[in-house]
Amino acid sequence: MQRSTHDDVRLLLEHQAPGGAYVASPSFSQYPFCWLRDGAFIAHALERAGERASAARFHAWVARAVKGRESDVRELIARGAAGDTVDHERMLPTRFTLDGSSEVDGGWPDFQLDGYGQWLWSLGQHSRGGALAEDVRGAAALVADYLEAFWDEPCYDAWEEGRTQHHTSTLASVAAGLRAAGVFLEPGYAVTGDAVWRFVRERCMSDGHFVKAVRNPAVDASLVWLATPLGLVDDADSPFARTLARVEEELLTRDGLLRYRADTFYGGGAWVLLTAGLAWHHARAGRVERARELLGLAERHRTADGNLPEQVPTEGTDAWFLDYWTRRWGPTASPLLWSHAMVVLAQLEIAEAACRGRHSTPTS
Repeated sequence: MQRSTHDDVRLLLEHQAPGGAYVASPSFSQYPFCWLRDGAFIAHALERAGERASAARFHAWVARAVKGRESDVRELIARGAAGDTVDHERMLPTRFTLDGSSEVDGGWPDFQLDGYGQWLWSLGQHSRGGALAEDVRGAAALVADYLEAFWDEPCYDAWEEGRTQHHTSTLASVAAGLRAAGVFLEPGYAVTGDAVWRFVRERCMSDGHFVKAVRNPAVDASLVWLATPLGLVDDADSPFARTLARVEEELLTRDGLLRYRADTFYGGGAWVLLTAGLAWHHARAGRVERARELLGLAERHRTADGNLPEQVPTEGTDAWFLDYWTRRWGPTASPLLWSHAMVVLAQLEIAEAACRGRHSTPTS
């Protein structure tokens, strides 16, 4: 069941809070919050769809939430610079309540840097459409300073796992965010971003391809983000091309793309947002038919009312873990706004790539 881009955009707009936050899922018991990771992608999707005002409200909301914690962040940065022990429990939170006034309690992992790098990257894309407000620039500078100070601290990854590791997609998100800040704030941030990216090229590769984390040779679907959307490599980069081939060989099922092979969350199903993200990448690389196939695979999992879930079971799903998480939290989140955002991005990229193909000049 396929819906129009307009329908998905409307759903995203309907679930933006009055203050600007995007709820992760309006109906799932564990996701009535805003993750900067999800929000950065959602804001970018709406920006691409012509809803710049919605993206601006999100960025202003993030700025308020971050600036409200400025004194704590500056103290943490100062302690780190002095070589003192830094309490990771006081780091900027991974998720916020929708009013931005408080972080979420309840035992969730909370020291996670990728969302802050992704926010700076998304804000950099937004800044191309016009000057940023001073309060947003101030918050962005605070976040950039925070990432400069702590990028090499092991932290939870994009999936809120692996607290003691250096994760490739996290480091890449930080590198891309600091490079973006080097454009719309000051060039010095890009210098650090380049250093983070060198660390990735030196420490996060094995056998000629990128890996899930330092000294972890597995592949993770989030490695696609190195090219799309973060733009740290292009599709022709040899290590990335090998990485993409491994991702598709090991993680792509007939139901969609897995996060990583050892995943047990809801049995380790296929994630709609990752399948759509892979379609987005192939469209950017000019492989329009492949992108359409993958988008169709993601679209196949719409519910009768047009919602897209977080993930769906596959033939390889672990039934025990699927039952465990379903008993604990209920069925998987649906709708998941991040899934809808990635489908929008794939839809728009496919349309643009197809248009480019129709208007390209043949070569002799």
